[in-house]
Formats: sequence, C-alpha cells, structure tokens
Amino acid sequence: MARPRQPLLSRERITGAALALLDAEGLEAVSTRRLAAELGVSGPSLYNHVATKDELLDAVTDTVLAEVDLSMFQGLRPGGDPGWREALYAWAHSYRAALAAHPNIVPVLARGPGRHRRVMLRVADAVFGGLVDAGWPRREATGVGALMRFFVIGSALGSFAGGFPDDAAVYAGEYPHLGQAHLLADRQQEIDATAFETGLLALLDGLEIRFAGL
Repeated sequence: MARPRQPLLSRERITGAALALLDAEGLEAVSTRRLAAELGVSGPSLYNHVATKDELLDAVTDTVLAEVDLSMFQGLRPGGDPGWREALYAWAHSYRAALAAHPNIVPVLARGPGRHRRVMLRVADAVFGGLVDAGWPRREATGVGALMRFFVIGSALGSFAGGFPDDAAVYAGEYPHLGQAHLLADRQQEIDATAFETGLLALLDGLEIRFAGL
C-alpha cells in the first residue's frame, strides 16, 4: 500500500481537534483517550505527538493566545503617540475577544504559564518589553502586566449578568433593590461588555496617575 502523502496525525491537527472538543463540551471532555477516539487513531499514535493531557492543554492554550494581537507594543517609546495607555487598551480588548471565543480555556489560562506554553511567555514578553520601552521602570512594568492579566482573565471567568435568575419571583420581597434583576440575563453581553469597558478605563486612569508620579 502506498504511503499517504501527508501523515495521518500532526500536532496542529491534534490541537485543532482538542480545541473544537473544548469549545463544544468543556474542559472535562478533553482527554487523550477521548481525543484519540475523535481522531480515529490509537492512543500510542497520539502519544507520539502529545504525551499528556497537560501538554495537550498547553498546546491548545498557545493556539488561543496566538489569536491575541501584540502589534501595538512594537515601537513604543517615552512620550510616543500612540503610547502605552493606547497599547494596553487595544491589547486588553484583543485578549478579551480571544477568551470570549473560547471561554472554556479560561480556567487553564488562570493557572499561569506551563512548561511548554511558549505563546503565553511571548505575550508576557511583548507587554513587559513595550511598557519598559515606553518608560515604565522594570519592576513597575511587571506589576502592570500582572494587573492587566488579572483583570482580563478575571472578567472572562464568568458573566455577572448571566448569574442572575430570570424569575422575577426570586427577588420579590426579600431583595427590594433587585426588582429588575431578572432582566439582566437578556442583556448579558451588553452589560458585561460595558462593565469591562468601565473597569478598563478606570484601571488605565489609575495607571496614568501612577506613571506621572514615578
């Protein structure tokens, strides 16, 4: 039998299938055994490319983070226009968009870089380097990068508006200030997006005050 022109498996194909499974069924559905079944291959064939579930999730994390735009951190300099504030604003929105497209990966991201998460480290390097180039002291830049990561990932861990029951009777009597809370779920995306924007602008305003005092 002639050999196929392309191998049956590749790391890219495995990662793509794992991400599709994660998006469709959640983190608990992703395992090397389940993935081998989805791809129609034996376990040992899969292990030649991805040895463990942790390594698989690292690869999926890299794929998601590769969707985040980092170009805004190139060419930053003290007093430049656009500056570090505009870069952080654009990056935060790009980061949030990537997580919104793949919300089931957020708990994995919240754990921090794994041994093989090259793209996560590339993101950290771009943000830190851009801030330092723009005039932030290195120690302060580390804190700003961590703060932004906490904010974006925290905002993606769940929906504020989506957490309210849509039954008006739940709030009657006992929660007098939540008489309209049953309507929040229908406006989930709008409310969460507005909250993110409000928090991001407040955060950046505070960083500008801090930067001016350095």
